[in-house]
Amino acid sequence: MDSLIAAAAHALAAGDPLRALNCVALRNDAPALALRGIAMAQLGDLVRARALVRSAARAFGPREAVARARCIVAEAEIALASRDLGWPAKPLDAARATLDAHGDYANAAHARYLEARRLLLTGRLDDAERVLCVPDPAGIPSLPPAARVAHELVVAGLAMRRLQTQAARMALARATQAARDAGIPALVAEVECAARVLDTPAARLVVRGEQRLLMPDEVEALLKSDALVIDACRHAVRDPHTVVSLARRPVLFMLARALAEAWPDDVPRDALVARAFRAKRADESYRARLRVEMGRLRAALRALADITATSRGFALVPRDVREAVVLAQPFDEQHAAVLACLADGEAWSSSALALALGASQRTVQRALETLAAAGKVQWFGHGRARRWTTPPMPGFTTVLLLPAPLPGE
Repeated sequence: MDSLIAAAAHALAAGDPLRALNCVALRNDAPALALRGIAMAQLGDLVRARALVRSAARAFGPREAVARARCIVAEAEIALASRDLGWPAKPLDAARATLDAHGDYANAAHARYLEARRLLLTGRLDDAERVLCVPDPAGIPSLPPAARVAHELVVAGLAMRRLQTQAARMALARATQAARDAGIPALVAEVECAARVLDTPAARLVVRGEQRLLMPDEVEALLKSDALVIDACRHAVRDPHTVVSLARRPVLFMLARALAEAWPDDVPRDALVARAFRAKRADESYRARLRVEMGRLRAALRALADITATSRGFALVPRDVREAVVLAQPFDEQHAAVLACLADGEAWSSSALALALGASQRTVQRALETLAAAGKVQWFGHGRARRWTTPPMPGFTTVLLLPAPLPGE
């Protein structure tokens, strides 16, 4: 490795892309192309970065398997930052195996973290944990500090998705220390941004007509309590021991939520018809349909609650619990799930959002168009290259950090 390539690699490892570009901006050999690609990624030009990294991978010869594998890992991270969640996993797996075989354990670990982060974004928590293969904490310090940060951020992400707030705080504390050891300001900022999630309201509690915001640790405590929770964040009904998913049965979930919001009172039939079927007037056909859907809801919630008929409507009667509550999104927003995905500050394609939310792409596109008209999201690019993001806060930029230089140590 010549002196300019070495200087550029060290600059990138320290999070200084401009100094790296000063060293290799006029060169077109494979190592320089790779380093220029990483520098452009750190500066936020992901389209140019991806093209440069691909050119570098093609320029490396067949004997330079490790360098080509590092380029594939870099391209995978750029794809993740671009929220291209459909990027094929097989090239990344092959690159990870090559890096492991040649003793480049830091970059091999980074490849695992990238795959785990992609699985986290698509909600496949068990798969993400299997890919992560969380090692004994005693073995983690053998990795560079930046790699330890990546590991701990994935661990924290898993804990947050599972509402294990104490485990998430511990992982973020370890990530903070590792980021300080790395001495990279962008990495420290990324960890601080992740930590703020635990200090932000995560849900809204609705009980007996009153509402209040809940922090993540309060949500965790609620789900462990003996209350019957109608979870509007996951479209499920649950108590501490049983979870009944109604994600694919929206009418039943709307009825369950309406009954829980009125608990312990009953809900008139006309109100239930309007809520579930969006009908202005409850005629006999709608009343008959309501009885059918209530029978289905009663069967679905048999282990958790009973649905009783009253003189004017229906009432929810929880079993073996003290009260029924509704856990909703932290703000009353029709497209709250889309905004929650965009809250990470990254640019998403509509196809990636559809994959992450388990919805159709057209449904997501309609939601994005509505939010854009309200000024809550913005887009750039055209056609398949269009990406959506929330308006950036003044003074902050999104920085992609690739912690390991590609051509060598």
